[in-house]
Amino acid sequence: MPSPRFNRKYQDGQSIDWITEDAVERERNYAHRAQKSIRGLLSRWADSARIWTVIILTGMGIGTIGAWLDVLVKWLGDLREGVCSHGFFYNQVTCCSGVDPGEVCTNWQTWGEHFDIRFIFVESLMQSFIYILLGLIFAGSAAVLVTTYAPYAFHTGIPEIKAILGGYVLDAFLTPWTLLIKALGLALAVASGLSLGKEGPLVHVACCMAFSLSRLFKQFQHSEGQRRKLLAASAAAGISVAFGSPLGGVIFCLEELDTFASDAEVLWRGFVASAVAAVSLQYVDPFGTSKLVLFQVTNGSDTWRAFELIPWLGLGVIGGVLGSILIKLNVEAAIVRRTSVLNDWPILEVIGVSSITAAISYLIVFTRVQSSELVANLFQECDPSKGDYHGLCNPAAVWGNVFLLILTAIIKIGLTAWTFGMMIPAGIFLPTITIGACLGRAMGILTQSLQTSYPGAWLFLSCPPDPSVRCVSPGFYAVMGAAAMLAGVTRMTSEYSFNGSTLVLITFQLTGALSHVLPIMISVMTAKWVGDALGKDGIYSVWIAMRQYPWLPPVDYHDKGETAADVMRTAQHLTVIDEGELALNDLDGLLRDHAFHGFPVVKERELVGYVTRAKLRVIVDSFAADEMHKKCCFSNKNGTFNDDHVNLSSTLENSVIQLRKDVPLELVVRVFQKMNLRQILFTDAGKLVGMVTKTDVVALMTAHFTHTAALR
Repeated sequence: MPSPRFNRKYQDGQSIDWITEDAVERERNYAHRAQKSIRGLLSRWADSARIWTVIILTGMGIGTIGAWLDVLVKWLGDLREGVCSHGFFYNQVTCCSGVDPGEVCTNWQTWGEHFDIRFIFVESLMQSFIYILLGLIFAGSAAVLVTTYAPYAFHTGIPEIKAILGGYVLDAFLTPWTLLIKALGLALAVASGLSLGKEGPLVHVACCMAFSLSRLFKQFQHSEGQRRKLLAASAAAGISVAFGSPLGGVIFCLEELDTFASDAEVLWRGFVASAVAAVSLQYVDPFGTSKLVLFQVTNGSDTWRAFELIPWLGLGVIGGVLGSILIKLNVEAAIVRRTSVLNDWPILEVIGVSSITAAISYLIVFTRVQSSELVANLFQECDPSKGDYHGLCNPAAVWGNVFLLILTAIIKIGLTAWTFGMMIPAGIFLPTITIGACLGRAMGILTQSLQTSYPGAWLFLSCPPDPSVRCVSPGFYAVMGAAAMLAGVTRMTSEYSFNGSTLVLITFQLTGALSHVLPIMISVMTAKWVGDALGKDGIYSVWIAMRQYPWLPPVDYHDKGETAADVMRTAQHLTVIDEGELALNDLDGLLRDHAFHGFPVVKERELVGYVTRAKLRVIVDSFAADEMHKKCCFSNKNGTFNDDHVNLSSTLENSVIQLRKDVPLELVVRVFQKMNLRQILFTDAGKLVGMVTKTDVVALMTAHFTHTAALR
């Protein structure tokens, strides 16, 4: 009978067989190169054109979406506090565009002014009521959209993207419907005032866009490897748009997603996607500055003094400690949410947390405004021509400002720890930046106050003798605090690059603070080292572990003398196929009773090969009922097959990795990391003695984390 064609379509929840995918890709490339005619040349050009079409369209699309999300979030957020008198759809910046800095904008009205309420008490009640009510409506709407229409649109999406790029199959996570709900829900969630950001989820949005575009071409439908290369490039474009940092997007994918380390072609595509996305973002110009810089640092001194390293190192330590605390609080909140009644009422949870957030935030001036506006003002230096942002530059209110900034940071830590994980789109970059910026500004104010109070102290001798010349720039301290806090929470690093280089690039491209790159590097390194001392895993790694995605971190693993025999499943505990012993109906029962991805094939304990579940199911279903009694053979060592046997040798995998059981465990882990395998078989004198799967190695790498698989 003719051999059936095996469907290599992976189901959600499976892992890609990279060895097979690479073999198919090599065959395809060889077939292209073998065509020496004009048709073959045009075919190769067409393949390349389709790749670049998806890359460029994704960059343009995510740049445009990101820009208009900024506009929508700004308008919805400002709507909670007031309205423009000459245009309902104008945000506060657009409404007051013709007003000079420091002047009062009469076009922008609070809700009390809009309704001409003259009693201060009634006006305050109305203002707070509308502020809280709109926050509840926005957050509740986002939760309804996600819970009802696209459950995969919740959270940041970066843990899932990391797993997908590592070979995990989750196509439902990348559908066009998920893209729509994620973008719309993200705007509503951010505008609601919840302690979350839109930066991380833009990576998910960009990958959804690339995935949807790739489905237009058959070239990508049959190649999981090429599809993931597109997703890697689109992820870089998402970070580029999120932070206005094209280089940061590329380095982010190198460090955090581990996608460009061994493929220069993917690196180039990621760079082009990031550049196109950045150009598209700048063309729309959502910030009205004609610049990519989101939080411009201005009017600060380009010179920093050696004594400032002391408070900056202090910020690094604080960032590492608080980053670890935030991660631990977030994990505990996720566990409580899963194991309590809140798991059954996600929309009510979002509404409840939103009401608490709005009520608390309205009471404190620094928590009332949108996080992006707060960070932008914390990064600014005091300038009399631009007015004083809520008394932040008032020298008589130093201790009051420091108290409010520290209180804001503490509140943000608690709210972020709970909010990051609810059934709404949520990123953690902006809340983390806000926390760090508040603490950094507080540190800068204290340092500046100390220097102005004791200008003649030996510690401050490097400052200008003229007291009218600023020596300490608190705005730069906010930058340092933001970078340190980001490092403490995300722990962005890889074995291929300098520790935290993504954060350094993003920070100076985010702020334009190029002159302070070295201090930022020192702050980031300190925060990461302190954070690693308190817990190795960043926020994304712990969420991957809690959901038990089959993702292997690109970190060095060092055993303590263990070998593969210490972790492998022995042959006695494996479900194997004995050649010549099982009939087709036995194989059918085996597939029904066990959900394993594949099975080793042995003949008298001697390893014959490995066969996948998908191939067995296809071939078993191809036989008629009266043929199910035939015995299954996978090799032809005993001569020709007779009529009572069926030849299944074509189902065996072409490439099977075999090792001896006494090889170092460290080598086994590295083989899985480098080759992205699904399993390794161990033999002794040709006989099967055990097997290790990718799941086993993932469990080994996450054994130190007590909440592994808690959210599975």
